[in-house]
Amino acid sequence: MILRIHPYIVTDGRGKEAVEFYQKAVDAQVLQVQTFGDVPANPDFPTPDEMKNRVINAHLKVGDTDLMISDTFTGQPLLIGDQVTISIATNNVEKTREVFNKLKVEGQVICELEATFWSSLYGQVKDQFGVTWQITTL
Repeated sequence: MILRIHPYIVTDGRGKEAVEFYQKAVDAQVLQVQTFGDVPANPDFPTPDEMKNRVINAHLKVGDTDLMISDTFTGQPLLIGDQVTISIATNNVEKTREVFNKLKVEGQVICELEATFWSSLYGQVKDQFGVTWQITTL
């Protein structure tokens, strides 16, 4: 079952700035800010020094709505239209696969479904209308 859906703002290295801006501009409550430097080390994919202060995930609360913010990876272009993505959280991997597979029809897979340190199954896909979706299992 799909548990929730929320907007995800993506910036090119200005994630911390965005958190402070939205905190003031829309009275957002900052619940969490995690940088790439905060995540568990992976010797196969070490985090470059220039990435360590970029935001991998920030969670803000605006009224009853969750607003998420992250930065791009260094060298990854932030394309016009990709500043806001939509995140879907499901409660099981079967539903995550189902949603991912339906959204990728006539679309483009950005990140294949895989286990991550925050999710048993996560992937990204740009649908046929150019909307980028992040699908995660909680």
